[in-house]
Amino acid sequence: MGGPWSGPAVVVEDLVRTFQPKKRPEVVALQGVSLRVDEGEVHGLLGPNGAGKTTLVKILATILLPTSGSATVLGRDVAAEATSVRPLIGIVLGGDRGLYNRLTARQNLRYWAALHKLEPGAGRRRVDALLERMGLTKRADDRVQTYSRGMRQRLHLARALMHDPPVLFLDEPTTGLDPLAARELRAIVGELAGERRTIFLTTHDMAEAEALCQRVTLIDRGRILATETPRALSEMLSRYERVECDGATDEVVADLSALRGVSSVSALGLSTRIEVDSDGVVPEVMRRLVAAGVTSVRVTRPTLEEVYLDLVGRRGMDV
Repeated sequence: MGGPWSGPAVVVEDLVRTFQPKKRPEVVALQGVSLRVDEGEVHGLLGPNGAGKTTLVKILATILLPTSGSATVLGRDVAAEATSVRPLIGIVLGGDRGLYNRLTARQNLRYWAALHKLEPGAGRRRVDALLERMGLTKRADDRVQTYSRGMRQRLHLARALMHDPPVLFLDEPTTGLDPLAARELRAIVGELAGERRTIFLTTHDMAEAEALCQRVTLIDRGRILATETPRALSEMLSRYERVECDGATDEVVADLSALRGVSSVSALGLSTRIEVDSDGVVPEVMRRLVAAGVTSVRVTRPTLEEVYLDLVGRRGMDV
């Protein structure tokens, strides 16, 4: 997987990318983006459609040039040293580009082995190993046009791994997959992470980011909102901790609703959820519930999705 390297796998500094459609105002896709991805890290880039995720991946993969700023992969500049970067990376973009539907999976991969200049015998062995790893051996000699979307995505990943790159860019790899296919692909990504590859994963799936990534960068409208571990991002909103309980009476609900620092008390199925918006309120809520004889009590933290929506919402109020 490439030679030794000491330093971050990916460094992005003040990156800007604009587009100029004909007869339309300029579009700013990335606005001063800066981030670092450690070697061997699974780093998630989380944001809605149009946030700038794919644009950033295409720049890092040397498909697009930045308007300004800089980006390096394993110390190589993606603009000035593109030919040195490309052997170090594998990329999976959305859609069907990169696969030849009238060829079989085996033929597709042998073609890519030849493009990477693998010796014929080594290329055949590599193709067979990747087909086995992706669970495609039994369908290896079927045309790709007969494949399900999940099988196509696994074939895309096999293609990206053909030259055994140390860095992988996966652009929303599970979008459009059914739950089983998505779970299978995430399991493969988890295995790849265990090999100390650096994986840069874009997604708008909060659960996917929490399950796979050591750190997550939140991006919205081309700007970075935060970069933290999924747990740390949740702790950023610890003031929104929630207490959930079973068996709260109307009197208890009324008492808690009047408590300063409690933002809402609502029914949650057969349970009651008490949301707070001030530090230090949770212990008092717990004390009052126990004093009222409510024994089934639990404290929950916000999900990554709630963190993201809160940060986007607060940014929206600032602009």
